[in-house]
Parts: sequence; C-alpha cells; structure tokens
Amino acid sequence: MKCLKEKVVWITGASSGIGEAVAYAMAREGAFLVLSGRNAAKLEEVKIRCLQFTPKCWVQAMDLTAIEQLDELVSVVLEQAGQIDILINNAGRSQRSLARETPLRNDRDIMEINFFGVVALTKLVLPHMLKRQSGHLVVVSSVTGKFGVPMRTAYSASKHAVQGYFEALRAELVHDHIQVTIVSPGRIKTNISRNALTKDGQSYNKMDDGQANGLPADRCAEQIVRAIKHDRKELLVGKKEIAMVYIRRFLPALFHRLITKIKN
Repeated sequence: MKCLKEKVVWITGASSGIGEAVAYAMAREGAFLVLSGRNAAKLEEVKIRCLQFTPKCWVQAMDLTAIEQLDELVSVVLEQAGQIDILINNAGRSQRSLARETPLRNDRDIMEINFFGVVALTKLVLPHMLKRQSGHLVVVSSVTGKFGVPMRTAYSASKHAVQGYFEALRAELVHDHIQVTIVSPGRIKTNISRNALTKDGQSYNKMDDGQANGLPADRCAEQIVRAIKHDRKELLVGKKEIAMVYIRRFLPALFHRLITKIKN
C-alpha cells in the first residue's frame, strides 16, 4: 500500500465538492498539497483547513480553459513544490439541457474544460513523471463516462472521451512506473448540478434531488484516497446508481428502458 506522507499532490477543482474533500483527506494523510481552481479566495480557505494536518500547502489559481497559460503554471508549481508525485484532475463542469436546444458553443465549452484542459495539463506534467520514472495520474470522470444520460449529452461525451484517453494512456505507461486511476463518481452531494451549464450558457442554480441525496463528498474522498494508496486502475463510487454500469453491461434491454426515466 502506497504511503502518501510528504508526497506532493496537485488537485484541480480543489475549491469545492469532491476536490475540496480530497484535499482534506490527503492533508490528513500528511501529503504536501497544491490546490488549484478559479476561485482563489475559496482556495485560501481550503488551504487554511489543510494546514491543520499537513505542514505544506500551496495555492495556484488556474483556469483549465486558458491552455496557453498552463505551461507557466506547471513550472511555478515545480519550482515551489520541487516535484509532482500525484496529479488529481478533478476540475470540470456538468450540463443540464436537451441536445436539441444546446448551442454548439456550449458543447465546445464543456469539452474544453472536461477534456482538453485535463489532457493539456496531463501532457505538461507527464514529462516530469517520465523523467523520474515515478508518478500517479488520477482523473475524476463520472458514471456518465460509462453510459449516456439525458440532459447531459456534452457532459457524457466529455467523460467518455476522458475514459478512453486515460485507459489508452495507462497502457502506454505500463513500463514507466506511472500509475493511472480513473474515478467514476455517481451521485455525490456537491454543487455540481447548481453550477451545471444550461442551454442559455448560465448556471443551472438548482440542486438535483439525486445530488441532494447523494453520497457525502467526504465519504467519496475517502474512497478515492484509498484507491490511490492501493494503485487501483478504476473506482466506481456512489450509491445505488452505480449499479447502472453493470445493468448496462449485462442487461442492456433493461438499461435502455431505465435510462429514459432519469429526469435530473
């Protein structure tokens, strides 16, 4: 089992939700943290709480869609922290709109942050890990990366893309001592639905019933940290909704009936 004490862990989307919860869980393990996201003020609040458990925690504000700035940010993180042992690609945005009503620019926006931003950051960190022949790449996908869900066409597409990319990357890195873990959360109690992109480009500003009754973020984070410590390749985390992954695989006719009944 991997020891996380004094490992440098870079977490994107660390200002709220799963990312924030993972930051606290990693801090309790004694990891040195780099916290990134767009809300610098909230990141500073998370940092203060993390410093109760770990002596080192840096804040590096970033916008994953500003890909041209990522190279410089990676250099800054490496200068501050010395190395990157674990990169947790968690930042992303969901969607709540019908495909027929969603302008293409929204599809592109979601793909930019959920896929291209994640890939760009990974490509910049990977050479450092390859040089050291050590590292762990973690990407927070979704159960919607396993099957499509109504009102989330672009989101589902972005998470399917993430799944394919990191599965292929894992196979490429098999001889380089770099681990790849794909995390697929179901309904986790976070603000992801509130921040979801609607057809008019605004935030949904509602908490889905499924989200409100989802697995608490801290319990999700505990499972993610455990998966990292055990070098797991895949993690499904959530409540009964993750059963849909197996229904899709083994009972496709039932799946196709059930999926049409999902409303939010």
